[in-house]
Amino acid sequence: MSISADTSVYPALRVAVIGAGYWGPNLARNFSMSPDWDLVAICDMDGDRASALARKTGQPAVVTSMDALLREHDIDAVAIATPARTHHSIAMQAIAAGKHVVVEKPLADNSTHGREMVEAARAAGTILMADHTYCYTPAVLKIRELLQAGELGEILYIDSTRINLGLVQPDVDVFWDLAPHDLSILDFVLPGGLTPVSVTAQGADPLGSGKACVGYLSMPLENGALAHISVNWLSPTKIRQMVIGGSRKTLVWDDLNPQQRLTIFDRGVDLDRQEMIRADAEDRKGATISYRLGDTWSPALSEFEPLGLMVGEFASSIRSGDPAPTDGLSALRVLKVLEEASASLAAGSRPLSHVSTTFLETAS
Repeated sequence: MSISADTSVYPALRVAVIGAGYWGPNLARNFSMSPDWDLVAICDMDGDRASALARKTGQPAVVTSMDALLREHDIDAVAIATPARTHHSIAMQAIAAGKHVVVEKPLADNSTHGREMVEAARAAGTILMADHTYCYTPAVLKIRELLQAGELGEILYIDSTRINLGLVQPDVDVFWDLAPHDLSILDFVLPGGLTPVSVTAQGADPLGSGKACVGYLSMPLENGALAHISVNWLSPTKIRQMVIGGSRKTLVWDDLNPQQRLTIFDRGVDLDRQEMIRADAEDRKGATISYRLGDTWSPALSEFEPLGLMVGEFASSIRSGDPAPTDGLSALRVLKVLEEASASLAAGSRPLSHVSTTFLETAS
């Protein structure tokens, strides 16, 4: 990952945060604190809410429409923190005005809109980036480093759990609410990104809310590994855990354990040492599996604000012209999986061949 440019060489970039609701204040705070950025304006249809946020972040200007923002303020970029259904229209207006764009997850409400955003930014020569915040956490950066170095060997399986007693969202199901975090992490850490052979989803609505509140997502990967994601709004306990099993080692990430977020286990099935007596069929049935029992260790992790790193990477990408670590294409791959999950739920089942002939073409 790149390092944000030296602000003694580059002047601060000018940014506006669009949306002062749930996530906008987090973005505004980090942009206002970053030496890479000058927070110029807060834009929200609710002027009082925008003004309240402005008072906490250095008194940037307050505007209540995109038209006024683009007309009245000289900005380099916008950060969009509004409902997903509005991301496309706001981003397209900003890109048309030559502005760089970072969008909170998901990139858009469907892949057609997402692809239009990616293509518009490419044509305009602007940066389009997704705020996949988990990808900028110390633990996920370390996971990416370990996988790229081949520390785990060949990936055999991934099992991710994201459950809690959460708010049933009015406009999306549990997959669209929680799974984008896990999907963006997998796209970030897996060499080559997330390119499943197929997507199969199962969901349940025990509350009668009209949408899945409990869900299981299965994705066979190209190398024969299987990725599985469990999401749940109804669990009385909160779990944020991912297990990545490799041919050499296994990694466990427990995001709710601040003392030991990452653990590496040098133990598992030793495929190289399994012995098979080939001369006798009965002996073959009883062949034993050889296990490897090695050390367990936890890598040291730095402590920093993930959103602070994200806004720094956004600035670095703008200045260098290089794609952001979580660029529009990576966000589009996540969006495609979410859509395939919805299609799988609607169909009840999904043959493996359905996605394999189209997925890479539509998400590359």
